[in-house]
Amino acid sequence: MDSSHLKPLTVTGAVITVSSTRKPETDASGKALIDLLSAAEIEVTHYSVIPDDQERIRSEVRAALSRATCVIVTGGTGLTSDDVTIEAVAPILEKTIDGFGELFRLKSYEEIGTAAILSRAIAGVVGGRAVFCIPGSTKAVTLAANEIIIPEIRHILTHAGAGQR
Repeated sequence: MDSSHLKPLTVTGAVITVSSTRKPETDASGKALIDLLSAAEIEVTHYSVIPDDQERIRSEVRAALSRATCVIVTGGTGLTSDDVTIEAVAPILEKTIDGFGELFRLKSYEEIGTAAILSRAIAGVVGGRAVFCIPGSTKAVTLAANEIIIPEIRHILTHAGAGQR
């Protein structure tokens, strides 16, 4: 990637795990994400585990956006009636990053085959900050973080105007 147009900026991360069964002590995916972000020198300034509830998810994302430039919501992206992360987050996105979901599903397909179509992973921008919604499995979190989010976050935030408000 051509880094000549990247602005120097500090990326801060937020991790929100959406689950009605996990607690911080049992949240392996959230912990993996925090470790991956930290290893990439992205300080995690917000972490929470919240239930599958649209209003709660929306309010937690808004809180995280006030503390971080890269918000990653993990869990609640599937097809069950409890999976409401996409319904909660999509309406607050000012712009969508359609290529994120497309690329995530392509990379998932390479690992898990056609079951990748069950993922409704999305990403977008709110107030110059990036929001990603990804499945809750540790494998999915690792794939999204290592192969897409971490390599592209500075590029995304440069274009989205983070820190220019």
